Amino acid sequence: MTQPPPFDPVPGQPLTLAPGLRLVLAPNPSAMTGPGTNSYILGQGRVAVIDPGPAIPSHLGALLRALGPGETVSHILVTHSHLDHSPLARPLAEATGAPVLAFGDSAAGRRADLAALTGLGGGEGVDPDFAPDIRLADGDPVSGDGWQITALHTPGHMGNHMCFEWAGALFTGDHVMGWASSMVSPPDGDLGAFMASLDRLATRGACALYPGHGAPVPDGPERIAALIAHRQARAAQIRAALASGPATAATLTRAIYTDIPPDLIPAATRNVLAHLIDMADQTIATPDGSIAIEAHWRLA
Repeated sequence: MTQPPPFDPVPGQPLTLAPGLRLVLAPNPSAMTGPGTNSYILGQGRVAVIDPGPAIPSHLGALLRALGPGETVSHILVTHSHLDHSPLARPLAEATGAPVLAFGDSAAGRRADLAALTGLGGGEGVDPDFAPDIRLADGDPVSGDGWQITALHTPGHMGNHMCFEWAGALFTGDHVMGWASSMVSPPDGDLGAFMASLDRLATRGACALYPGHGAPVPDGPERIAALIAHRQARAAQIRAALASGPATAATLTRAIYTDIPPDLIPAATRNVLAHLIDMADQTIATPDGSIAIEAHWRLA
């Protein structure tokens, strides 16, 4: 991967990334969000805001201050409805009069069979109140003052996740990030769909990726290929561990994730569960009884 440009934004202060593209970093750093959520301002004049971010009043003020003289917000686009991406959409809409556009609410795009299961856990960080004004379908164009994006439904990290294609680049939300891989937590997340969405993004040929957290990725195809390989390697580790006998997702996580801080083990366990469900879909592994977080799994 080519050396990326310096990326050290100050929360609340707009940073120009490219002609017609500004970033305003939200002040919500954490182990799961990196330096914080990237809110993007696209265009000049009548602009779009992509991923307004968490419900932090100071971030709302920062977004409004980032607008130039005479600029207004015409569209508010949300990649997915996790609490670090979508809650500020409604206050921003009320402040600007702009509509909120997304694939759907937090239940949209979920696999019905996973949503019907009990004992899966999950639901981390979901924004239960999110509801867009306009629902976007896969492939829908959205245009404004000197800009146009194409909405791509990319489920996997969350059922209602979308990426937005713009001028040969992609706004990738939490599906592709440069600093970390995404958590996939059933039933809101689905690893099979996540991998299919990665394959689809790979075919778009976008060079630059603008993720929901962390620095822009200058070589999109290389990063997408690396994420696919990472998930394939993780699946191989799980298969190898199950060859020694039945195990729960938690037991597999402790055996495989030996180099991460203890506070990330719960998230890693959700990823392992997602892999196990995907392996069940492929008849590679099967649970003893119903699919659940506490189930014991064995190779089929």
